[in-house]
Amino acid sequence: MSKPHIRLILILVIGLISFRTIHAGFNPKSSKHIKAASKGLFYNLNSPWVDSVFNSLTPDEKIAQLMMIGVTPNTDQKHMDEISSLIKNNNIGGLIFFQGSPVKQALQTNIYQSLARTPLLIGIDAEWGLGMRLDSTLIFPRQMMLGAIQNDSLIYQMGCEIAGQLKSMGIHVNFAPVIDVNNNPLNPVISNRSFGENKYMVATKGILYMKGLQANGIIATAKHFPGHGDTDEDSHFTLPTIKYKYGRLDSIELYPFRQLIQNNVGGIMIAHLHMLAFDTANNMASTISRRIVNGLLKDSLKYTGLIFTDALSMKGVSDFYKPGELEVKAIEAGNDVMLKPPDVLQAIKSIKSAIESGRIRQSQIDSSCRKVLSAKEWAGLRKVKQVDIASLKNKLNAMAAKLTLRKIIESGLTLIQNKNNILPLKQLDTLRMAVVLIGTDKSNQFDKTLSLYKDFDCFYLSKKADSVYIDSLLLNLRHYNLVIAGVINTDSRPNTGYGIAPNAAMFLERLVDARAVILDLFATPYALGKFKKLDKFKAILISYQDQSIMQDYSAQMIFGAIGAQGKLPVTAAPYPMGCGFNTQGGLRLKYSIPEELGIDSHKLAEIDSIVAKAIRHGATPGCQVFAAKNGVVFYQKSFGFHTYAQTNPVLNTDLYDIASITKIAGTLPAIMKLYEENKIKLNGKLVNYLPDLRKTNKKDILLIDILTHQAKLQPFMAFYLKTLEPLNKKEKLTSGSYSNTYSVKIGENLYANKNIKYRDGLYTKIADRAHSLPVADSLYLSNPYADTIFKLSYESKLLPVKEYKYSDMGFYYMYWIAEKITKMALNEYVERNFYSKLGATTLGYLPLNRFDKERIMPTENDLIFRKQIVHGYVHDPGAAMMGGVCGHAGVFSSANDLAKLMQMYLNKGSYGGEQYFKPATFDYFNSCPFTRNRRGIGFDKPDVNSKNSPTCQGVSAKTFGHQGFTGCVTWADPETGLLYIFLSNRVYPDANNNKLTETGVRTRIQEVLVKATKN
Repeated sequence: MSKPHIRLILILVIGLISFRTIHAGFNPKSSKHIKAASKGLFYNLNSPWVDSVFNSLTPDEKIAQLMMIGVTPNTDQKHMDEISSLIKNNNIGGLIFFQGSPVKQALQTNIYQSLARTPLLIGIDAEWGLGMRLDSTLIFPRQMMLGAIQNDSLIYQMGCEIAGQLKSMGIHVNFAPVIDVNNNPLNPVISNRSFGENKYMVATKGILYMKGLQANGIIATAKHFPGHGDTDEDSHFTLPTIKYKYGRLDSIELYPFRQLIQNNVGGIMIAHLHMLAFDTANNMASTISRRIVNGLLKDSLKYTGLIFTDALSMKGVSDFYKPGELEVKAIEAGNDVMLKPPDVLQAIKSIKSAIESGRIRQSQIDSSCRKVLSAKEWAGLRKVKQVDIASLKNKLNAMAAKLTLRKIIESGLTLIQNKNNILPLKQLDTLRMAVVLIGTDKSNQFDKTLSLYKDFDCFYLSKKADSVYIDSLLLNLRHYNLVIAGVINTDSRPNTGYGIAPNAAMFLERLVDARAVILDLFATPYALGKFKKLDKFKAILISYQDQSIMQDYSAQMIFGAIGAQGKLPVTAAPYPMGCGFNTQGGLRLKYSIPEELGIDSHKLAEIDSIVAKAIRHGATPGCQVFAAKNGVVFYQKSFGFHTYAQTNPVLNTDLYDIASITKIAGTLPAIMKLYEENKIKLNGKLVNYLPDLRKTNKKDILLIDILTHQAKLQPFMAFYLKTLEPLNKKEKLTSGSYSNTYSVKIGENLYANKNIKYRDGLYTKIADRAHSLPVADSLYLSNPYADTIFKLSYESKLLPVKEYKYSDMGFYYMYWIAEKITKMALNEYVERNFYSKLGATTLGYLPLNRFDKERIMPTENDLIFRKQIVHGYVHDPGAAMMGGVCGHAGVFSSANDLAKLMQMYLNKGSYGGEQYFKPATFDYFNSCPFTRNRRGIGFDKPDVNSKNSPTCQGVSAKTFGHQGFTGCVTWADPETGLLYIFLSNRVYPDANNNKLTETGVRTRIQEVLVKATKN
């Protein structure tokens, strides 16, 4: 039988079992109505420790043990003194902490515990983790997003992580999970705090959350009994009235509580609700109703665990009873612990009087006191441990907890509409995309993460924007064929319109009539009711909450880095509960933390140290370091500044001249495509493609020999020398070595700038028809000189021996071949066929045509040829003389965008749902066809048996990549999936600076990555 059929049968059976309890009346003493019992809770009421402590308490202290008073850490000394007095003088039972900071709370916990004669039971509302109450702590999703996830084991793991954090804070009770069935969309207080509207799902997920807490020593507290889900009033401010009959309440609201009781939940919190089916007395809140607490919960449901009131300061009860009388009624009802009593001393006095008058039995006080003490013992309070302040920060920010948080969010994002499978976005080159952030006037994580995948224009619609602004915005959006609208700055309250301004609905209603729109709602699904024409949106994504991590993962889902998995946990008309499309993930780079890959983040700290030292010692002004494994980016940082002036810090979005990496980033993809299209043959001769070489020594050179650098070509040629002349025309110019940059010498004397001039007629400061090749700022070369370079190259001598000798010259020829066959400029060809499709916005030639100069790293202060700091123009003189586009140099990029191309190679030709090459094509170009030559056909390769390998040791022989003269490297290992990129401008201001190589900075970083990723 299939799993869906089995699941359906189980649901029907459970439904039939529940159905037999439905009836019109309610008899709290009739056990036949509700068959449930707590199967022997973990509390030991008669342990020696409980007996000892109990016998040491005075009658007043036994009463005080039933009270947990409210503490707000961020208050004044007067508040602390009041708490301290109650602890010392009255021996109260415990504390419930509210808003504050973790360190302040921990310090106060240590103080208060040191004052207590009987250890204090510490509680907190941490429904979505400590972040619900404390700043600087993790905020897990609210329970409605948990209701959307299909992998419920994550909820158990979340419970475990939250429990660990609570224990590190000296907390023993979490007033969670909420197991109210939220079947009223207008519920102002439960709403997204609920798992959803399906009782079975609420029960299942509530049990897992509970078990995660209790398996790690934290008492879970199911709330809000008997069920706060179907009301449109808030018990913080009034007493909500529930008019449903018992049969309905028993079938739905009580079901999750019954299930958690059967699974030994440690605590239950009673809500402030007027439940007419159970108690018709006037203004009778369930908290103080004996029929509900004693009759329903204890007698009928056989619950023997701790019973907590909701906060007695809430108006749902405090408006009807004075302090003292309120607590008496709470004890009469059968509660064990009173939360936040308004007046502790009056409460003790009134309860004592009620005992003396016979209104309350002493045995009830004793029973509840023992239960509280046994809970303390179970929670480890036989011996109180001080909270370790020194380790607190690390414990509260543990990477394991952060990973669980990310997994939950990834699993919870819910795609409820996806016309024509528009998501994940593909064919990026066809999209003219705009992003509109609705509800704000500034950038956030959503558009920042979106920008990792594709360029777009971003617009804002603040809540105060008027109709004139909206008209103007709609006019601007006419130029785009896709708009992503993110609705942010929201809240969960229906009475505020979920924080969505009326102008948002008006704007989207007009926009969706004219444009393809993807709606991303960072709010409860109920907020969909604010919008019209929902059927016209191309896609609707529910991201549940307006937090940066949701914005991050939601953006990644839109581009297919992760897949949509969530199912709607509530009905959000016209979308039914359970609605949700699954989409494919892994199509593009995913951005996460190292622990997702089993990598210890702490091991990567060495990279930061290596880079900091390199910058401090002047090896480079700054750099970008990027690492991914199996398509997951786990390290991406920028260090230092654009220059040693330290005025412009390096950002991840900045561009570097990647120099010779151009060979695999610019020329190689074009050659691979032409090869696959059978337009070139690597065993073909150069003359077959460049007939002008038929009378030269280059005519019989094979393309494969060029690609593997064994074609006997000169390593480089200083073409720029032919355009310069000494002021003394009797002298001749020669170039220095490549490693000593492009220095110019006469004999042993290095010529200074003033001793050299440009040949007449070759250069102009302003571009004109005859001089349009941009060499540098305000320096343009004569157009025909590109042909001169070709002529000089084919007239050059060959090296005497056919062996591996790295050469730029071969890639001039490959560049000329590519442009001749494609009949297109190389920069346009690779942009059209690769970069734009990959979404690699910064990757490409001629960066000043596309970006502000401030985003581009300057390179050398060229004193000889260009007589200026080269900034925004290619550093290599030969490529500069070709107008900035050539086969061996000219490409600029950020590490992030270069990674997209490299990941496409790692994926053997596929990325973003598109296939650029066949896997066999990549394998061929990554192969090494010749012995005694480490080079692959398309890539540089490691020399795994040599200490002089361009890579660190430990990489596989399949590793491929390249290096650039400006200080850039990129390597990828198909066996491990590890991708590494290091970009720098080490040539600023002097290309003679070889400290990066001398100190092995780049290979040392790679070695750290290789070791860290070997699980």
